[in-house]
Amino acid sequence: MAKVESLGITGIESVHWYVHELERSRRFYVDGLDFAELGSSSPELETEGKQKSAVFQAGNVVLVVSQPVGEGSRAWRYLRRHPDGVGTINFQVQDIEKTFRLLEQRGGTFVTDIQHFTDDQGGKLAQFSITTPFGDTTFRFIQRDGYKALYPGFVPYEKPRGGNNRYGFTHIDHITSNFQTMRPMLLWMEHVMGFEKFWEIQFHTEDVAAQQTRTHGSGLRSEVMWDPASGVKFANNEPFRPFFKSSQINLFTEDHRGDGVQHLALVVKDILTSVKEMREKAGIDFMPTPGTYYDALPERIKALGIKQIDEDIDELRNLQVLVDGDKEHSYMLQIFMKDAASLYKDAHAGPFFYEIIQRKGDQGFGGGNFRALFESIERQQQTEGRA
Repeated sequence: MAKVESLGITGIESVHWYVHELERSRRFYVDGLDFAELGSSSPELETEGKQKSAVFQAGNVVLVVSQPVGEGSRAWRYLRRHPDGVGTINFQVQDIEKTFRLLEQRGGTFVTDIQHFTDDQGGKLAQFSITTPFGDTTFRFIQRDGYKALYPGFVPYEKPRGGNNRYGFTHIDHITSNFQTMRPMLLWMEHVMGFEKFWEIQFHTEDVAAQQTRTHGSGLRSEVMWDPASGVKFANNEPFRPFFKSSQINLFTEDHRGDGVQHLALVVKDILTSVKEMREKAGIDFMPTPGTYYDALPERIKALGIKQIDEDIDELRNLQVLVDGDKEHSYMLQIFMKDAASLYKDAHAGPFFYEIIQRKGDQGFGGGNFRALFESIERQQQTEGRA
């Protein structure tokens, strides 16, 4: 396919969550992850939209979180079908008329036409939404021209509440979603959104490496699509035979009750300090990594061609941070929180989790770590009797 014209996306503006308990999310983001709460929905918006919302920010990571108030709201409709999850991804665009026109030409399905808003200072905001193959997650495109308010109907606090971003979050690195079959979504990303393939991998967890003896296991195919103009990246997974039903990708779609966003990767400046403090000060639990991973790490670093890392392997082992890369002294560090259902000890919180990542030259997706991550998820599911 010939390269298609860019939609003019400049970045991910925010991610919109739908949750059963807004106060629980407030405690997690403000008290746990040290986000600042910037504002909340006005009484008029809550009455009209039948949901109450708050906006949280750390660095350039902006999260809108909404809880239904009664019946009929977007959050209420989403939560009738799913546990807590990502319902909308908001993109900044340069020219909203052009973005709308291109999506219309390519067969995009619109939830709304372009909506226009003006704030008290005369700033303008224009936006529209489309449906997607990402389950019940929609995409919203936003153009701001001097519009200072958070969003239409939101009331900013005079001073942000709590949160000084002590963990050093900077931005969203990528968004990862799980599908029972991802090819339709990949074609949609290419032909409708104009994204391109960035990276791909497929494997089984080590547990099922021996064909003649395996009776159970987890496999996946993963393909990353990106918008070259903005650098926005979507990582996407589907189960890989022969154990479709026991694949943890399929288990996610069962727990989530459909395809959807599995995790957001948040970039930090210093992952070792951030993870240590998250464990000690916020009590955040992360996916476990077996000691054998660190036993093999010195040889693996050599085999990958990284040759040398700045960090002490004993400290990585203690914090259970993963390492990957493919060039000399070019690598990345990453770790994955336990999913929300485990953190909150409530199935309604859902199977979503956060990844924490620090890039030190490498722009890949931790192919070597994918196996370690999925083995870890599989062990967790077996412990909880879900695999």
